[in-house]
Amino acid sequence: MFAEQGEAMTIPDKKGYFGQFGGRFIPETLSCCVDELNEAYREIKKNKEFRGELKNLLHTFAGRPTPLYFAGKLSRLFGIKVYLKREDLLHTGAHKINNALSQALLAKYMGKKRIIAETGAGQHGVAVATVAALFGFKCDIFMGEEDIRRQKVNVSRMRILGARVVPVSSGTRTLKDACSEAMRDWVTRVKDTYYLVGSTFGPHPYPLLVRDFQSVIGKEARKQILRETGRLPEYLIACVGGGSNAIGLFHPFFKDKKVEFIGVEAGGLGIRRENSASLVAGHVGVLHGTKTYVLQDKFGQVKNAHSVAPGLDYPGVGPEHAHYAKSGRARYVAVLDREALEGFSLLSRQEGIIPALESAHAIAYLKKIKPRRKNAVAVVCLSGRGDKDLDILQEYEHDD
Repeated sequence: MFAEQGEAMTIPDKKGYFGQFGGRFIPETLSCCVDELNEAYREIKKNKEFRGELKNLLHTFAGRPTPLYFAGKLSRLFGIKVYLKREDLLHTGAHKINNALSQALLAKYMGKKRIIAETGAGQHGVAVATVAALFGFKCDIFMGEEDIRRQKVNVSRMRILGARVVPVSSGTRTLKDACSEAMRDWVTRVKDTYYLVGSTFGPHPYPLLVRDFQSVIGKEARKQILRETGRLPEYLIACVGGGSNAIGLFHPFFKDKKVEFIGVEAGGLGIRRENSASLVAGHVGVLHGTKTYVLQDKFGQVKNAHSVAPGLDYPGVGPEHAHYAKSGRARYVAVLDREALEGFSLLSRQEGIIPALESAHAIAYLKKIKPRRKNAVAVVCLSGRGDKDLDILQEYEHDD
């Protein structure tokens, strides 16, 4: 559940840096609540009652462990053994519930009364609304107007669960702007409010604690693939927006140097056009309190991001992924919108599993892998299910 001392990586350092990336770039008004969170997280990791309660909730409420499914048809099609880590089978339909449950429980131990969050695809928003109902928190979810339009089903789910969905009309009206509004709200309500960040971005300690809470994915997958095949996989593949499902899969394999990490970003309409591929097409900068790779113009202004998948529609990436890219521990690639739609259709029709459009980016990349050995094994994180994306699919079918 948590990274033990000496396990996998000894970073971030005390200032929250993964190599040259991370840290805290925040207004002074937020320093006190970030310090409070950091201290609370350091203490809670040692708390057996917290660990026991979280373990029980992940099992009985969220539905862990999730299975590792051998995708036989995809395996024959691509000439490699493809295993899917089925995070789509979790309560609320995505890996987001791992982090939401964990942080909400932390907020309860901290004595907070209100939770706020940002959301793009709506899956994090649904997960937060779910745990807010479970623990009795007041809950406000900030969501860009464009994402509200694209993700009507998830908006309805959040409201049914009792959360207030706050439309954000500034900027691109997507995830980036929702994050900014959530941070502005947090400044005004620091005493009673917990900001439940949905991915591995933000000021330290958010990238660390989200990584730790999502590492349950990789810890389970590691045990499962060894039990299934008797060896470690050649490839771990996951979509990357902010990067929480990917870092959750990758982190427990960090010391296994023969296991290649492949993060699949949203290439959108093309690398020279609109995209959300911060690691492939971005430059080092600062966004939402952390130093990382950011999509920027020649003047250093943050560019608009685009992806068919709302959850990948973000112009930055978690700082640990930036470190992986810079150090060469992971390889990051971009998949176009049209390729992701092909991946969506492929998995649906070959295996009877309808993936989230975010996860479809990882599925689409399978055809580009040139295995180094016969019977190579790939584990793909199927981060969510595709119910939420049916309206988007209909729009694209209509355009065609």
